[in-house]
Amino acid sequence: MHLTKLNLLNFKNLTSVQFEFDAKINCLVGANGVGKTNILDAIYYLSFTKSYFNPSALQIINHKADFFVIEGTYKKQNQDEQIVCSLKKGLKKIVKRNGKIYDKLQDHIGLLPVVMISPADRDLISEGSEIRRKFIDSVISQSDSAYLKTLIHYNKILSQRNHLLKYFAANHSFDPLNLEVYDDKLDELGGVIYRKRQAFLQIFIPIFKSRYGLIANYKETVDLEYQSDLEKDSTKQLLKENLAKDRLLQFTTVGIHKDDLEFKIGGFPIKKYGSQGQQKSYLIALKLAQFEFIKSITNDAPILLLDDIFDKLDENRVLQLISLVNQDNFGQLFISDTHAERTENVVKQINQSYKMFKITE
Repeated sequence: MHLTKLNLLNFKNLTSVQFEFDAKINCLVGANGVGKTNILDAIYYLSFTKSYFNPSALQIINHKADFFVIEGTYKKQNQDEQIVCSLKKGLKKIVKRNGKIYDKLQDHIGLLPVVMISPADRDLISEGSEIRRKFIDSVISQSDSAYLKTLIHYNKILSQRNHLLKYFAANHSFDPLNLEVYDDKLDELGGVIYRKRQAFLQIFIPIFKSRYGLIANYKETVDLEYQSDLEKDSTKQLLKENLAKDRLLQFTTVGIHKDDLEFKIGGFPIKKYGSQGQQKSYLIALKLAQFEFIKSITNDAPILLLDDIFDKLDENRVLQLISLVNQDNFGQLFISDTHAERTENVVKQINQSYKMFKITE
């Protein structure tokens, strides 16, 4: 699978641009702020129907316009796939596949697997547990549509339970039978999600460790530990034990929506004890493991987006990284950088076809 054409209209700072891409390597070069990262984000958007960087869809629209359109043409199993994502202020987001509008956006996830490696990934280490859960969920969802549907259902029930807890507090009332309906459903759905996360990590963690070893020349040991309330008991029992706390705080304090990953190096948290270089290598190893996992499950190499990769690694490490992906018979690769000559020097050594795109204001 690869992206052959990309048309953008009013997408962030890109008012109207068109590209025809190489099937293997595409380099987006230009000064900071011209829109290189936005082009990569548009490609990501076509796969996930949302931005990698902006949680609000309205922030995607160019400030001089009231709508945006992203149109991508892919070659997948010798067939053309045309995907169009559009949004107009005040209206619902529309995603079309070959001219047909999706009833549910979740049905699109997994069709066009993609992996982004960006300086923004540092948030996986520095920020709270929510971003690490989203990482797990995004990887599993690209290869398991049933998981995504279960997760969406769980979050809907969770929101309804939280609203009920707030209603009880506001009205000085309590109906245990009403609450139990939500508890039973969270127990059922939470158990499915927990088991699938466990199964995923059993496969993913050895791949991750292997990738880190190759990147860091096996100089140190790393680990990835899954932390979940469900290690202690079932969701139903946990909700029962924490009912008084939930009523006081007016939200659900236990469950798989509190799961986390602990990143370790040498047995200690990498956030506190890892150097900047070790943290960068750790994050890249995570994303390469994501790439390999998705490819092994779907038999389709994801599109790999390397955003400002020289910010993370020196030139030799970038070459090592790209060569590593190349050994795995990678699909299509996009690289953004501020220095055209530096980028071209690296990609020339891979012996694959490539295109250079000079991005200007």
